[in-house]
Amino acid sequence: MSLEQLIINCKKNDAQAQSQIYKLFSGKLFSLCLKYSKNYAEAQDNLQDAFVTIFKKMDQFSHKGSLEGWMKRITINTALQRYRSVGVFDIVNEDQIEDDAIEINEDEVSLDFLLGIIQELPDRYRLVFNLYVLDDYSHKEIAEMLNISTGTTKSNLARARMILKEKIEHYKTRSNSQSL
Repeated sequence: MSLEQLIINCKKNDAQAQSQIYKLFSGKLFSLCLKYSKNYAEAQDNLQDAFVTIFKKMDQFSHKGSLEGWMKRITINTALQRYRSVGVFDIVNEDQIEDDAIEINEDEVSLDFLLGIIQELPDRYRLVFNLYVLDDYSHKEIAEMLNISTGTTKSNLARARMILKEKIEHYKTRSNSQSL
């Protein structure tokens, strides 16, 4: 069955079509959930909640852009919804923000290590870091999504980068001393 037909059938609440859509996209959407969740179990919850919303709103999909892009947006918003109301964001003066890039040599630091330390970031930093660095949202878009100021998004990104940089430097120092 074509994707077009699956969408049509999902709009009619066809369980088989919904199952096929789930099988087609759950892997990609789960990896997205992992980026915005504290742990594996929370990511699973976010994925399930996202699919409930996706199937509930399928009739709103207007075929402008890809289904996958539309589903990703719903998935990110579902994961972020957990944090919007709990006040996890630090508000700081925009003049205090330093934009510190992180230099990473792929031979020194594994992808698993990087993903692990990103997941360890406090919620407010992890969310902004993922949205800005990994998903290419602007500070203005992030501020609107999280209902915070652009200054807050910038400060949380700077703090996330600082924490990651410290952890990477500590890891590299430890790895270098063990290889001696």
